[in-house]
Amino acid sequence: MARGTAADMKRAVASARAAFEDRRWAGMPPAARKKILHRLADLIEANALELAVLGVRDNGTEIKMALKAEPGSAAGTFRYYAEAIDKVYGEIAPTPDNVLGLIHHEPVGVVGAIVPWNFPLMIGAWKIGPALAAGNSVVLKPAETASLTLLRLVELAAEAGLPDGVLNVVTGQGAVVGEALALSLDVDVLAFTGSGGTGRRLLEYAARSNLKRCYLELGGKSPNIVFADTKDLDQAAKVSAAGIFRNAGQVCVAGSRLLVDAEIHDEFVAKVATYAAAMTVGDPLALTSDIGAINSAGQLESDLGFVDLAQREGAELYLGGQRLLEETGGWYMEPTILTGVKDSHSVFQDEVFGPVLSVTAFTSETEAIQLANATSFGLAGGVWTSDLSRAHRMVRAIRAGVVHVNTYGGADATVPLGGVKQSGNGADKSLHALAKYTDLKTAWIQL
Repeated sequence: MARGTAADMKRAVASARAAFEDRRWAGMPPAARKKILHRLADLIEANALELAVLGVRDNGTEIKMALKAEPGSAAGTFRYYAEAIDKVYGEIAPTPDNVLGLIHHEPVGVVGAIVPWNFPLMIGAWKIGPALAAGNSVVLKPAETASLTLLRLVELAAEAGLPDGVLNVVTGQGAVVGEALALSLDVDVLAFTGSGGTGRRLLEYAARSNLKRCYLELGGKSPNIVFADTKDLDQAAKVSAAGIFRNAGQVCVAGSRLLVDAEIHDEFVAKVATYAAAMTVGDPLALTSDIGAINSAGQLESDLGFVDLAQREGAELYLGGQRLLEETGGWYMEPTILTGVKDSHSVFQDEVFGPVLSVTAFTSETEAIQLANATSFGLAGGVWTSDLSRAHRMVRAIRAGVVHVNTYGGADATVPLGGVKQSGNGADKSLHALAKYTDLKTAWIQL
């Protein structure tokens, strides 16, 4: 893939700025913009297999998941925001009779987006969709190891009728083109999904440049809490296994910390291990694979390093922990379960971003809440219980942007995804995401 330069990014931002200033997109009638985004969704669906395969070639996601999570999700996202274009209104303030107060929602201008390698098309759509719906221009920088689907998306957007300059993608290194994007005085909002370290640098670049708003989704260490009164432990175990091992654990909301009621600890861990052991790890393009590849050699080394460190710190290796299929030249790892994990252990506190599940027992609801909130992250969580009151108490008590109850994953575009604490700020998805890409303007009219 072409390694862009700072000059390439400067040209892309200038193109986006020109497109915004002449209002070739923002000034288009809402119904016309809506039709173009619907056509883009149609084209994504028509080219779904190609897009999914391009993504799998980049990041190793199992094709069964990639088809739904990448083109399937992206098409749905563009349709959702297409429908919002002519249904989101301004406001009239409750003023005296001799004054008319109008509140307009206006596009911010140029949106810079930086997305990760695990689900580039899905997460890219989460940022591009509402930004375009609001009337902005977008410049997007993909991860160095996963840009094919987003480059194809730009071609499909042009085919759908999106005007030139409105959507731009620049490939390259974060330290070069990412930095140029974040420091640009012509970028009004920066939207990022990725690591905490990079997020901190982006905040610094925003301060050093034009004080652009910076929205960050910085990953998580999400607790999946199973109480002894859970109605169907087999279903809970099956979903919990998928919640950490799908896409080889390379999911920001993965339920990577399993907190289990001590009363059912041994029984439930055995059930999860049974489902995990039955999952097939292999070629991500094979329909028989339940778990695909690790994204890179460096990521695999990091994942295995966490397993070794956890054992040195006192955790027990219950399942897996080894590299698989090394003879293929690919990067594969067994689904891994660590038991006896304490809240002081690194594997409890740090995001692994791999197929590694830590298990910790609790003896009371109070302890479960304490353990759930005992990390610096706050992106997602899960609670399994048949007690409705307990479910509501846990939803309120867990500090996270999303709390699943008697399931894990699957939240659609109608609800926001955002983090608290060091998982970031702002929200992707839902109508709430539009607020990131709009400014409020008051018109105070004396009558």
